Amino acid sequence: MKTKRFSLRTLLLTAVLTVVLTAGVLLGAAWLLLGRAGVSMAETMVLINTLFVGEHDIQTATDQALDSLITGLGDRWSYYMDADSYQQQIQRRSNSYVGIGVTVTYLEEGVLHIEAVTAGGPAETAGLQAGEEITAVDGTALTAENISEATSLIQGEEGTQVTLTVRGTDGTEREVTVTRSQIDESPAEGELLSDGTGLVTIRNFNSRCAEDAIAAVDSLVEQGAQRLVFDVRNNGGGYVSELTDLLDHLLPEGTIFRQRSNFGWETTVTSDAQCVELPMAVLVNGNTYSAAEFFAAQLQEMDWGVIVGEPTFGKGFSQQTFPLASGGAVNLSTARYFTGEGVSLIGTGLTLDQEVALTEEQAAALSAGTLDPSEDPQLQAAIELLRETEEPS
Repeated sequence: MKTKRFSLRTLLLTAVLTVVLTAGVLLGAAWLLLGRAGVSMAETMVLINTLFVGEHDIQTATDQALDSLITGLGDRWSYYMDADSYQQQIQRRSNSYVGIGVTVTYLEEGVLHIEAVTAGGPAETAGLQAGEEITAVDGTALTAENISEATSLIQGEEGTQVTLTVRGTDGTEREVTVTRSQIDESPAEGELLSDGTGLVTIRNFNSRCAEDAIAAVDSLVEQGAQRLVFDVRNNGGGYVSELTDLLDHLLPEGTIFRQRSNFGWETTVTSDAQCVELPMAVLVNGNTYSAAEFFAAQLQEMDWGVIVGEPTFGKGFSQQTFPLASGGAVNLSTARYFTGEGVSLIGTGLTLDQEVALTEEQAAALSAGTLDPSEDPQLQAAIELLRETEEPS
């Protein structure tokens, strides 16, 4: 007669032990990954979702908690984005978005200052100008309390309209209705100046930057440019891949970028021997960050370019964006970066070959895109510096 290999009691005991062991492993893994603080946050969420009786919006509470968590790291380059902000970042980094075509800054009194107006965009068509201020959106007055929501109020679906209350530079107010549309911005453009200088303006290092900048450089070389000046003033940076692709096109053979992760893993990017052999200069200011700042540093380090302008901050962390289940995302510093020779810019910024400042009026015109090259002291100083190093013909 055959007997059962395992009794029911044995099977039940095995199942219970398996569950307990699995739970223990999972809890142990959670403790290792999250630490005491992370487990405490998870416990708090469980308590709120199961026991809290007050009226609340859990997503709003979560957004505030995540924002405080990342802010508490003390790293100005790391930040949390809710779902709407994350979608706006995706559009901005693609250099293609639905909007009205203005670049704005927040003022303490609760208004939006128009820094620049996109050429050919809806705002320009409606008559908005750099230097003016937006004080209300669709009848909602902007205040210090709601100013952070202002850009969300202005944005909307393509083809819809938004009515702005605008204060002109003379202090008078008027209402302007603007139709939102798809705006495709070029991150880089080239211009051949009358003296033979090829001026390449790089607005950001986001999508298509390398492609547009390389096309601009090649076109200027074909037109007979004698020297190149790259303008990365007010450039907040962008993608490492766009930066290194452009550097590879310009520079001779060598290491052009180093990056070291939290685990100590180091990656390097090298340039091939093909390069652009023209005297080069880079224009920078206090708003030249990240990839833009590094671009200037690497050209200078390889004796391929000089730097003219104003001191920079000195950024040395690179970030990654991690989408979250909520629809939001965390932009987190995950690596340190260095020049090809292993130099970090943290705490020092760029070493200027010539420091030249702009007046307030000139800086405003630069932001608005209306500063004439002949009246730009930083550009003219860079051209003169390059001429001094050029061999006589």
